[in-house]
Amino acid sequence: MATKIRKNTSEKKVIRFKRKMRIRSVLSGSQERPRLVVFRSNKNIYAQIIDDVKAHTIVSASTNDKDLQGKGSANLEGAKLIGATIAKRALEKKITQVVFDRAGYIYHGKIKALADAAREAGLKF
Repeated sequence: MATKIRKNTSEKKVIRFKRKMRIRSVLSGSQERPRLVVFRSNKNIYAQIIDDVKAHTIVSASTNDKDLQGKGSANLEGAKLIGATIAKRALEKKITQVVFDRAGYIYHGKIKALADAAREAGLKF
């Protein structure tokens, strides 16, 4: 998974990207246990459940979704909302266990809130 990093990318992003690649070299989602990956921007939080064998997104949720828009943004409340929503949608598709991929972000704050909300809603990881 060697991907080039642009020259004008900030040092902080480069460090997170390297950490992400290190994590992804170990983590992989399967059909039985797909990967729950999180991305956060300054305005929104996104979560996807991915089957890496098929390279296919099974379920996704973000603060940009039409039914969730206006209820939360890139804060702790929004992260909890996305965690509960992704877990609910996953359980509808009969997915109970996932592998959590924090995508290079520190497991703290919004990322931790999303993971805890997903666990409380019924996902196991």
